[in-house]
Amino acid sequence: MANPLYSNYTLNDFDKFDCVKLSMSIYLILLFVLRGYIVFFLTVTNMRDQVGIIKWVYPDPLMFYLSLVSGVIGLFVAIVLILRRPDANKWVKVCWKYCRVLLIIALVFDLVISALGYFYWQLSSVMWLIIQMLLVAFAIFLCFSNKRFAINLQEFPEKLSEE
Repeated sequence: MANPLYSNYTLNDFDKFDCVKLSMSIYLILLFVLRGYIVFFLTVTNMRDQVGIIKWVYPDPLMFYLSLVSGVIGLFVAIVLILRRPDANKWVKVCWKYCRVLLIIALVFDLVISALGYFYWQLSSVMWLIIQMLLVAFAIFLCFSNKRFAINLQEFPEKLSEE
């Protein structure tokens, strides 16, 4: 009898280790949480104007640094995601089970940092804070409602026999 968890998936939905391919929501949440690092990477690779992108996205440099701090948890999740393979260390397997919790903590921490930036240092606008609150609420909703995400957390790649 087929497992009902997998009944809506086709062969194209599985990776080479017979695990369901990772949910797009994981990647989207990581993009949001790691936006400071993404801006930093784009800045480093831009040879013409190395500071222009940072100034455009983060008019106040302190907000950029706060974004880097708030992205540390997301960076850890990205490392776990990269190391998620059959021969991974035990700590990667343990951490993988808690990726949903880690992503939620990263989202909330990022929101708290932005709220501090707004209320304490007046670094961002109230509109951005409201938009960020809505995005964080939607991302947390995705963490709990996305069935593929739940399946991803239950599975971990294992070596397959050559049969």
